[in-house]
Amino acid sequence: MSPRQRLSPDHRRAQLLGVAAQLFAAHPYEDVLMEDVAEHAGISRALLYRHFPSKHALFAALYRQAAEQLLARTRFDPADTLVEQLVEGLDAHIEYFAENRNTVLAANRVLAGDRVIQTIIADELDALRERLLGALPHADASTRQAVSGVLKSWLVFVQVLCVDWLTEQTCTRTELRNICIGAVLGALRPLLAEDPAPDWPH
Repeated sequence: MSPRQRLSPDHRRAQLLGVAAQLFAAHPYEDVLMEDVAEHAGISRALLYRHFPSKHALFAALYRQAAEQLLARTRFDPADTLVEQLVEGLDAHIEYFAENRNTVLAANRVLAGDRVIQTIIADELDALRERLLGALPHADASTRQAVSGVLKSWLVFVQVLCVDWLTEQTCTRTELRNICIGAVLGALRPLLAEDPAPDWPH
């Protein structure tokens, strides 16, 4: 792209996030420099900093965009069974994790104590929990509260397990997904009067 090409602010921001996505996926967080982003985008560093005042701000915007895209790809269809919905959501997340290993490790390891990044992750997990709650039958308010707590803990379990899997892939993607599904079904079954996945082995 020519350095002289003019883009609207929205298009420029989208372009920069696209460039950043490629660089953060290909390299560890500490190896990605703002001047590299500017060079790959064909713009000056001054223009880059006008849109994103720091590498942290750029990465945070990128990770929020990724979280929103993953949520969009994991819309739960009431016509699908719970297992079908879990498969769709987990496959989308595991695929993103595998294809963007450095980005995911940066968010969950390098920036593990960063409030902004962790808020993005927490917001996504909360949205997923609410969607899963909507896909499950609840007898009463106390059951819903118990199920909500199980789902919250399970989503953290999935996050930690998938991040660990990125560093040492001791199983296949399918095995990883099925481990996660088996874990949540095993945790939910004692709470629900009706088995949420009768065809899934106990």
